[in-house]
Amino acid sequence: MDILSNQKWRWLLFFLFLCFSIEIIGGWLTQTSVSSWYPTLKKPSWNPPNWIFGPVWTLLYGLMAFSVWLIWLKQQEGDLRKNFTPAYFLFGLQLFLNCLWSGLFFWMQNPAIALIDILLLWIVLLFTILEFKKHSIMAALLLVPYFLWITYAVSLNSAIWVLNQ
Repeated sequence: MDILSNQKWRWLLFFLFLCFSIEIIGGWLTQTSVSSWYPTLKKPSWNPPNWIFGPVWTLLYGLMAFSVWLIWLKQQEGDLRKNFTPAYFLFGLQLFLNCLWSGLFFWMQNPAIALIDILLLWIVLLFTILEFKKHSIMAALLLVPYFLWITYAVSLNSAIWVLNQ
């Protein structure tokens, strides 16, 4: 096995570690009030059961890691005409906003500010997908389920905010 292919798998592990670290931090922030404050909120009838969030987020963070790894692989192919900095910046920003949402919604117990954050996340994620598409269509497609889930989460956060004013 040559050095590049060995390095290739190390970077996949790094991206998996990065994404799942954000999931763990977000999960910790969520646990601060998921069994105390969150059950007291009025929720729409289409609110999913709590058990669904863990498996969905685990799948989505895995897809995120593979997506950014595909971008990294494209960069390793050495097309010097392409600038990869915006792709990495947007990816990092959406990860930050994703984790911040858990802190705002669950830890700070503030659905209104969390709604602003998740709307920003939705926009940044859309730009991330468009930027990734410039480098790898597959990398962009891997983020589509995440985008759809965030779209649903925006509507859920909005409904919770409206119902609990």
